[in-house]
Amino acid sequence: MPITPSAETIQELMKGPADTPVVMVNLLTFKKQATDDHEGESGGAAYLQYAERMRKIVEAAGGRFIWSGRVDSVVIGSSDERFDIVALVEYPSRAAFLEIATSPEVAKIGVHRAAGLESQWLIATTATRLG
Repeated sequence: MPITPSAETIQELMKGPADTPVVMVNLLTFKKQATDDHEGESGGAAYLQYAERMRKIVEAAGGRFIWSGRVDSVVIGSSDERFDIVALVEYPSRAAFLEIATSPEVAKIGVHRAAGLESQWLIATTATRLG
């Protein structure tokens, strides 16, 4: 499973509301052992180095980390995919997300992400009322 978006998925993302915040739902699966310069570390430990730096970048741009938690079990649904962590991150807009995600600063810290991440589902959401 890819851990970076394609040009097509970015185009689809940008079709959403332009002037409203977007909450990205991150469904993360970590490597058992991190790769590259993270010898001896778990994938989760390597990814945490990325996440700690990413939080500062997102907050400096007006976004926020809303919540993260460990996946304990699946109560409804079935899939061969398993997830270790779910995280909710709000960005001021889709354009702000794209600007942050493609910045040189994020590219630099991305080595920790790649070293630790086995797979990721990244789902863009916009607030709505049910009913």
